[in-house]
Amino acid sequence: MPDTDIHDLTDRYVALWNEPDAERRRTTIRELWSDDAVHVLQPPQEILQSAEGLGFDRLVLEARGHRALEFRVTRAYEEFVAPGTFAFRSRGNADRLHDIVKFGWEMTHRDGGEVAAVGLEILVLGPDGRIVGDYQFIEG
Repeated sequence: MPDTDIHDLTDRYVALWNEPDAERRRTTIRELWSDDAVHVLQPPQEILQSAEGLGFDRLVLEARGHRALEFRVTRAYEEFVAPGTFAFRSRGNADRLHDIVKFGWEMTHRDGGEVAAVGLEILVLGPDGRIVGDYQFIEG
């Protein structure tokens, strides 16, 4: 496994979600994730409760491969960042154990920096240092 600088990795990861240029997003996705990587999102509690009300006992959202990852990142950018309401930032707490990297992130209001949401990211790195599994927990 390459000696990946986890702070560089997590900084680039978080910066991607704020990136306005579609081509740069596409390029960064290919640099960060392997071709068949998976991004798995555990939705926020209110969405889980709504799903339970519809009879679902488990709800996990998954995007696999560069095309699906690009769609996922672009939608998050368009919904949260492009209107000028929010920005994402790392919590600066990245840690690594073998091929697993974990770190926290925040979504903050642009006008006051107040935290609107926080999440925990668990990344599984492949032999080339790119992400093969990305597990996201939105904590609030």
